Amino acid sequence: MSEERSVFSKIVSGEIPATLLADTERVIAFPDIAPQAPVHILIVPKTEEYHNVVELAAGDPDLLAEVIAVAKSLAEEHTGGEFRLVFNTGASAGQTVFHVHAHLLGGALAEGTLAGA
Repeated sequence: MSEERSVFSKIVSGEIPATLLADTERVIAFPDIAPQAPVHILIVPKTEEYHNVVELAAGDPDLLAEVIAVAKSLAEEHTGGEFRLVFNTGASAGQTVFHVHAHLLGGALAEGTLAGA
């Protein structure tokens, strides 16, 4: 039985439209559809290979570094360089899409706000 492709894989392939804020050879970024902060951007590797940040760090640390570099660049543009970067790992930690991705959160954050997905 084959696993269904994630919503992020469908965005990467263009099957689902998204407003791209960054698009490199290996990473895309777009606004979260359910923002939990004034700025809430998802940074997503184009590969489906890694389900979470632990797998990504072990399998391709250069790609993880690119995700962080893209986040930094977007934060400079959208939040004056101040931001939180959140990776949820596992369903009980709030991960709902099992295609590794980072949440860039910025602006006036409510205390205790956590990013889902």
